[in-house]
This record gives sequence, C-alpha cells and structure tokens, in this order.
Amino acid sequence: MEYRKLGNTGIEVSVIALGCEGFVENNDMAKLFFDRAEEAGINYFDMFTSDPAARDAVGKALEGRREKFIIQSHLCSTWKDGQYVRTRDLEETKAAFEDSLARMGTDFIDVGMIHYCDADSDWEDIVGSGILDYARQLKAEGKIRHIGLSSHNPKVAMRAIEEGGIEVLMFSVNYVYDMLPATENVDDLWADEVYEGGFENMDPDRQRLYELCESKGTGISVMKAFAGGDILDEKMSPAGAALTPVQCISYALSRPAVATVCSGARNMEQLDASIAYVDAGAEERDYAEAFAAFPKVSWTGHCIYCTHCHPCPAEINIADVTKFMNLVIAHNESNGIHEGTEEFRVPDTEREHYRVLAHHAGECLACGLCETRCPFGVAIRENMKHAKSIFGY
Repeated sequence: MEYRKLGNTGIEVSVIALGCEGFVENNDMAKLFFDRAEEAGINYFDMFTSDPAARDAVGKALEGRREKFIIQSHLCSTWKDGQYVRTRDLEETKAAFEDSLARMGTDFIDVGMIHYCDADSDWEDIVGSGILDYARQLKAEGKIRHIGLSSHNPKVAMRAIEEGGIEVLMFSVNYVYDMLPATENVDDLWADEVYEGGFENMDPDRQRLYELCESKGTGISVMKAFAGGDILDEKMSPAGAALTPVQCISYALSRPAVATVCSGARNMEQLDASIAYVDAGAEERDYAEAFAAFPKVSWTGHCIYCTHCHPCPAEINIADVTKFMNLVIAHNESNGIHEGTEEFRVPDTEREHYRVLAHHAGECLACGLCETRCPFGVAIRENMKHAKSIFGY
C-alpha cells in the first residue's frame, strides 16, 4: 500500500480508502470488507450513512482493531422513519453524532465531515445554525480530531475552506466532473444533456479548488472517482471511451492536495479492482494517452501533470515545476493579486517545495524534447520561462 499525508492534519492515509457502499447494502459483508482492507494495508474509511444497522455492523467489524483504522464519519447525516436524511438542525446533528460513536464503539472520530454542502445558502445555514461551532466544540473536546466538509461544488468548497478553516475536503474527483462548471444541483453531474456537445479542458474553478487546498494544507479525500461506474463503461462515458479503475484512481491522485480515493465498492471484486492500483505499473496507471484519444473531450494546451514530458535532458521535474508555478499564481489570484504588481509574492510553502527540487526551471535547455512527448500540446518551454520569472531561478 502507498500512503500520503492528509493535508496538514498529521495523519498518513492509504491512497485507497474504503467507502461504505458495500456494507450499507449488505451489512453482513462489513467484517469481510474490513478484513480485506486490513490485509491490503487500507487504513482509512468513510462512513457517510446514518443507517443504524450499518453503524452497528461497522462497530462489530472494528472490534479489537479500532486503532488500525482512521474514521471519516459525517455530521448532519441522520436517520428518520427508516431512511437517511441530511439535516441542519443542531439537536438532530448532536443526537446522530452520539449515536454514531456508540454504535461504532469508539470515543472519537478522526475526521468529522460536515455532510453534503453544495450551495452558498447551505453553507450559511451550517454557520448560522451552529453546526460549524458544534464541530469546533467536538474538536476541542477531542471527540473529533479534524473538521471536514463534503461537497460537489468547487465554489462552495472554496468558500468553506476560506471562511470555515476546513481541514479535510471530501470532493467528487474524476476527469468528467472536472470539466463541468460549478452547480448547486448535484444531479447536473450526471444529467445527459449537460454533456451534449463535448468539453474542452478543466473547469477553472475546479483547478483553483485543488490549488487552494494544496496551498492551505487542506487534504482531499475523493468520492465518485468512477462517476458511479459511468466512466468505466464506453457506452455510458460522456467522453465516448472507457477508463480502467486503475486509470481513474491514478487521475484522482494526480490532482493537487488529493491524499486518498474512497472506493465505493459494492463487492469484493470491485474492491480488489481498486486495490490493484497499488501494484499496477506505470503503463497501467497512465491515463494521458487515453485522454488524448477521447472522441468527445479535448485537453489541448492544458497540463494535467501526467509526466509524459519526462525525462528531461536537464533532469528537471517538469510536472512539479509546473504545479508549483500554478499554485503560486492561484494563491495570489485567490487574494485578488495579479502578476506584475508589487503585492505578488511566492508563499513560503511553494518557495520551499520548489527550492528542494534537484533541478529548476532556469536550467531548461529549451530543446523542446518534452513538447514532442506531450499528448496535449502544452507550451512547456514557455511554462519553464514563466516559472523562472516567478521563482527567480
């Protein structure tokens, strides 16, 4: 298993995490899912459901091994009249949280995820109803270690990170959703009419979100990496072509700030298909060639950090240089600061990350070999000049 730091939380999480779809749909499978997860080195799981039977099943599955797993569990997910209901009522939220602790047999949750916030008005409700303050209280009491938020809307997620100090973001990450503009209606993400006519390149708000998370130290746990299975099926995929589970996971993990991908596996075969990422070779993980061949989607001129441009004769890590450059620009623009002004600066984090690279943009030979390899026609030599002007070397 591979592990990554979850933002600035200090937690190291497995790059593959356990979603709870499998044991929600069949509670009897919970122990088997956790057995397989432990065997594979998975140490992180998401518990969005409020179903009492599922919480009980997870509690039994965790008996004797709570310390081996990092729990991401959701505030504001409640159970009423035999079904799940998202709430913004503070008393309902408190009761549901205490129920989750009792049923899962634990004294604390590692990441308390404020559940499903896709609208500005909803974020305002979370703040105004006392939900955010309650999450902070739970953190002060040690009942949750870190405060998270789940969302499908990049604009709302950025607002929550800036205003609420969100430490972990659960976000829907796949190449299809990444091309869609922000929406307050989650159904737009899988509405056929939204994809008519094709798409070109990543939505700028989604790119800014990933870069903001990287800059702020907000770790991302990924949901919907397979778009509910649509992008694994050529007939269902909006791109007109299918990816493998390994390629989908590889894409999600290449986004800035992403630490782990929650596998919404409904059976062991699907879970194993996600775990296969760990032992997959570079060719199996590569998604760039597939992207370049998509009949309905274009990524022309857009760097997706795929590393096809490597190796560089000057041994520059082109993908990292480009990423750090983009992070600096995004950090300044998020504060209303533009290049060429006196206020424009390189944040300490990006300056240090760039400094420790073995080779820097200023060493570029301008040979253009990288550009002959790039599947997307990125002007890499111009990017290296740009990076040198920002960092100074």
